[in-house]
Amino acid sequence: MLIRGILNPHVLSLLARVRHTNRLVIADRGFPSWPGIETIDLSLVDDVPTVLQVLAAIRPNFVVGRAWMAEEFAGQNTASVRELFAAGLAGVEVVTLPHLEFKRLVPGAVGLIRTGDTIQYGNVMLESG
Repeated sequence: MLIRGILNPHVLSLLARVRHTNRLVIADRGFPSWPGIETIDLSLVDDVPTVLQVLAAIRPNFVVGRAWMAEEFAGQNTASVRELFAAGLAGVEVVTLPHLEFKRLVPGAVGLIRTGDTIQYGNVMLESG
């Protein structure tokens, strides 16, 4: 029985299948779904869990080579929210692009973890390193 780290068997299974240069999306509550992409819905209520909480849970055992975020994120969120995301992605190259372009990359991801997050454009796509 697992006693620490990620306990959710679906998340563990998904993470185990992400290989070098594969992508994983951690998204907010309103992010669309795609029929061909495994989606694990962790949303419970608003902001439980958040994108940053899921990111913090997976980072100890997931090598992130690069990340993508929507460029709209910067204009829609406060400096303190932007700083929290920068801290959560510390040491990772973050590429910004228009939200519509971000969504066009999603079908190439191995999976998507949906959260209850309400932060505007707070979705993150991670490329394994």
